[in-house]
Amino acid sequence: MADLLRLATVFLVILLLLRRKWNVGYVLMAASAALAMLYLMRPGMLLQVVRNTVTGPVTLKLLVALTFIRVFEFILREKAVLDKMMGAMKGIFRNKKAVIISMPLLIGMLPSVGGAYFSAPMVAEATRDLSMAPEEKAFANYWFRHPWEFTLPLYPGIVLASVLTSIELRTFILLNLASFATMFVTGLYGMRGVRGRYEKEGPVSAGEFRSFLPILGLLGLVIAGRVELHTALVVMVLVLILFFRLPLKGLTVAFRHGFSRDVIVLIAGVMLFKEALEVSGAVENISRFFSEKEIPIMPVLLLLPFITGVLTGITVGFVGSTFPLILSLTGPDPHAFALAFASGFAGVLLSPVHVCLILTKEYFRADMWEVYRKTIPSTTAVLLVAVLEYLVI
Repeated sequence: MADLLRLATVFLVILLLLRRKWNVGYVLMAASAALAMLYLMRPGMLLQVVRNTVTGPVTLKLLVALTFIRVFEFILREKAVLDKMMGAMKGIFRNKKAVIISMPLLIGMLPSVGGAYFSAPMVAEATRDLSMAPEEKAFANYWFRHPWEFTLPLYPGIVLASVLTSIELRTFILLNLASFATMFVTGLYGMRGVRGRYEKEGPVSAGEFRSFLPILGLLGLVIAGRVELHTALVVMVLVLILFFRLPLKGLTVAFRHGFSRDVIVLIAGVMLFKEALEVSGAVENISRFFSEKEIPIMPVLLLLPFITGVLTGITVGFVGSTFPLILSLTGPDPHAFALAFASGFAGVLLSPVHVCLILTKEYFRADMWEVYRKTIPSTTAVLLVAVLEYLVI
């Protein structure tokens, strides 16, 4: 119970500071400090948090990926590649809603931390002439990036779930199809105010089709070549630099745009908070609390993954920390773990430390509360469908 009170206090601090329009990176740094004080973390533990944050491979990969995403996007925008890409999408789909969601869905096939930041400029380009609020754009970009985590085996979360529970990956995918479909339908409903068609004269040109080559090249490296996203981005940026023969001045401007203080502060805040949660024992203690109190299985399936998903903001976080415990309570029951996966992922979608949510909110300069007003009902619908599926089947 003490851990629940401590964590509730920390998240109250996060929400209050976000409400005061603080930079998210600084908010999470403050939350890390609050965790340290509430858990009376010793100097050695604080040193471990800082060391893990600074030297952790995830921190470096995130820094490289986010920096080169910004450089990649900058070059595509400056060379009018994004304009041609949007022209092609408007010519192919014509429907405005389909054009807007197509890029997050496509980029969402990349299992990358913070990948929503990659599709954000494309959504911005697609909505440039539409009267959409920043929060509506943020919701579209954020929401339609994530349905794939339920079914796409490129994502480590569902693969880890299959390994830990000894349940066939195919079984997980089939049981998660309802959640995948619900995410898609509720996302479309959340964009019900977007109507109309794009009027484009003439067929899609060869140049507009070629504008997709950088994106397809990146997807090919990551999906077919199994190259990590940060490495693939470095490769593709080098290809673009050579192809467009960027001068030294252009390179300087591009990398100055990519390597920004906001990116560094954001990464530092996210990783500090993640490490503080782990080193303090908060996540482990919450799991133990549910086990020791012998809480009935239904609340465990719903609350334990959900809370851990909110705390960690990543799918492998709630899978790795809660599925072994649930396995000891239920055995390898596919339906129980399908519900647990949906519940945990609902927590991830609502987590204030979810990198994609943070990056999307920052890119569109959206109000976090207004983004939550659209995200919470859609997430609730996904969870309700998962509960209904569990009770019926």
